Amino acid sequence: MDFGISRMTLQEEKRLVKLFPSRVSLCLLYQGSRHGFKIRTMREKTQSQESLIFLTYLESGTIMGGYLGRAFPDLNYVECSVQDKKAFVFSVSQKSSIHFPVVDHRQAFNVKLYEEILLFGECLKMEMKDDSCLVKADSDVVYNTNWPEITESCVDVEIHRVQDAGDLMLRPWREMSWTETYRENLRKDLASYKPDIAGLSQVRALLLGPVGSGKSSFINSIKSMLCRHVVNLPITGSGPDGFTSKLKSYPIRAEKGGQPIALTLCDVRGLGDTEETGLSLHDALAVIKGHAPEGYKFQSKAPLQPNSPGYRKDPALQDKIHCVLFVLDACRLHCYSKELKDTLKKLRWKSSDLGIPQLILLTHVELAGPSDMHNIYASHKLREKMEEAAEMVGVPLFSVLPVKNYASELNVDCNSDILLLSAVSQILHAVNYAFED
Repeated sequence: MDFGISRMTLQEEKRLVKLFPSRVSLCLLYQGSRHGFKIRTMREKTQSQESLIFLTYLESGTIMGGYLGRAFPDLNYVECSVQDKKAFVFSVSQKSSIHFPVVDHRQAFNVKLYEEILLFGECLKMEMKDDSCLVKADSDVVYNTNWPEITESCVDVEIHRVQDAGDLMLRPWREMSWTETYRENLRKDLASYKPDIAGLSQVRALLLGPVGSGKSSFINSIKSMLCRHVVNLPITGSGPDGFTSKLKSYPIRAEKGGQPIALTLCDVRGLGDTEETGLSLHDALAVIKGHAPEGYKFQSKAPLQPNSPGYRKDPALQDKIHCVLFVLDACRLHCYSKELKDTLKKLRWKSSDLGIPQLILLTHVELAGPSDMHNIYASHKLREKMEEAAEMVGVPLFSVLPVKNYASELNVDCNSDILLLSAVSQILHAVNYAFED
């Protein structure tokens, strides 16, 4: 069946579906410019289906409309109404969206057949003409709207069915092999990695993120993955100020008692909402540039200075940071303060100026997305989280790496290992590309 093509832009549709509490998709059932501006035609095209959204395209470019969680009413009378506790009205533009849930559900939706008028409360009136529609909007108490009074002609009117989209895509948007063979190949690649620059034996990757984001847990998880059993080192915790206060470098060994591989993970004090509650921008840059000595204890009131003990005035390449890893909690992205987000962006800008690659490690994905790691790249919800993290820091989406740290497990898991190894592989690739430049 040909449902036609909606006038909505992709951006407008994204804003519209976000008005719903769960993931939905829209299916176009009726379009005034194709089917005619008649209420009986609307009723016929919606075929008694429930969950309908009405869209009016105003000449000003705004979309105004309403959602009805029930079916279009039978037109047995010249005037009929629908009670609906799920109803809401909305306006959507390219830049913003706003909606007002129904307050008095008894007056949610009304049809005046003899006048060819549809009403959502008293705040949104659609008057059907022979070949167009006139929209009148105002404030009212049924939806408790605060719209200014307008009367405007429509370019078109549409009715869509709203349907549950589920969380999983038909196909994953990133391909990933989840086999034991692939895990072992990634392990071997990591163990044999050598930096593509003469005189450098160790790549140093710095973990930066707010307290509780999973920086120290990521280090434990990498060690666990390589040792093939969960390693519990005394470096993790979730205190209000975090447990890492010093610059600490962790060499990574492919096997117990073996030589360190060419990757060192560096942990520091967590970022806070202010310079007094976490690692300052000044000290973070001092670490990145290689000025901070190993074991340096960060103090809010005493930033690292050239006269500080152990300060490296002319750091060598092996003292510097070669990749910055922003560690963010997928479950807490919406809780991060503006101040923290500003700090993340400043660190990203400064790192870019220094020619240092930046990636995001997105933790706790098993709580924010599907519990089955096989579906991690088929999850709409998790992709949205990754897009949010990318926008927050100011990096492209391919720079966001989801990981599942080991927390309560007693044994390692193949799928979790593959996510961790894949993230490390991307870190090393990013460093090599940066050295080429």
